Amino acid sequence: MIAFLRLAVIGFVVLTVVYWLISLYSRSLRREALEKRWDEGEGDAAGGRDAYIEAGMRAYERGLRRRLIGLVYIVPAVVVMLLIWLNNYS
Repeated sequence: MIAFLRLAVIGFVVLTVVYWLISLYSRSLRREALEKRWDEGEGDAAGGRDAYIEAGMRAYERGLRRRLIGLVYIVPAVVVMLLIWLNNYS
């Protein structure tokens, strides 16, 4: 039982680091895309560059891609539970 708890804690810490790295990378890509759009003249000139980028980042926070990053926790946990179950009960 202690080994399982140790696996769970270490796995959670590792997955948290992976989650934050993927999240930061994805935010960086989105910000660069917004900056590129503004530079190409596709942005709204009413609020300025910073306002355009901040509005785009707020929309990103509510978007599907941001939520899908949460699968970093779910998929490995399901795979590990499935492997443990198959190993013990097959």
